[in-house]
Amino acid sequence: MAQEVNYQIMDEEVDEPARGFAREIYEWVESLCSAGIVLILVLIFILRVATVEGSSMVPTLQPADTLIFSDFGYTPAVGDIIIVDSEGLGKFIVKRVIATAGQRVEISEESGELMVDGKVLNFPGVEDPTLPLEGGMSYPATVPEDSVFVLGDNRLHSTDSRSNRVGFVPLQSVYGKVNLRVFPLTQMRLFE
Repeated sequence: MAQEVNYQIMDEEVDEPARGFAREIYEWVESLCSAGIVLILVLIFILRVATVEGSSMVPTLQPADTLIFSDFGYTPAVGDIIIVDSEGLGKFIVKRVIATAGQRVEISEESGELMVDGKVLNFPGVEDPTLPLEGGMSYPATVPEDSVFVLGDNRLHSTDSRSNRVGFVPLQSVYGKVNLRVFPLTQMRLFE
C-alpha cells in the first residue's frame, strides 16, 4: 500500500513595505530610462552640440564656448548665427548669415561698409570694418538660389564668404542655427 503524502504549500509571507519600496525603485528606474531615451533622441534628431574653435566670431562667441544648435524646421535668416560644413576649409565653422538667396552684397574697399540690397548692415559688437579679401569674391555679388553669404563677427580675422575657400554656402551645408551658449555657465546666452 502506498503511503499518502500530503504536501502543503505555504505562501511565504512577503513584507508589504519591502514590496512597495521595490516597486517604487522600479518605477523610478523606468522613468529615468524613458527620460534618458527621449533626451538621446532629442540630441540626435533635434538639438546638437558644438564647441567654438578659433576667434572668427569674437566678441559674440569666444574660443571653447559650447553651443546648442538645431536644424529642425530651420530656414536661414539674416543675422542668424549658424554652423556650416565648409568643404573648402575641410571643417565645420560658425558664422553669421549676412544675406540669403537673391540678395545683393556690397563691401566698400574704402570705408569698410557692408551693404545688403543697398542698405548698410551693422550688428551689435562688430566693430571692425568689413573689407574685401585679396583674391576673394568680387563685389557687388548676388547670392545664388539655395545659398547664403556668411561672415565672422571678427571681420579682420575670419575666413568666410569673402574667401574663395568658403564663398557662397549652399543650404545643404548649413547644419543648423545656434540657439544657446551653454558653457561657460557664467556666459550662458539664448540667441534669437
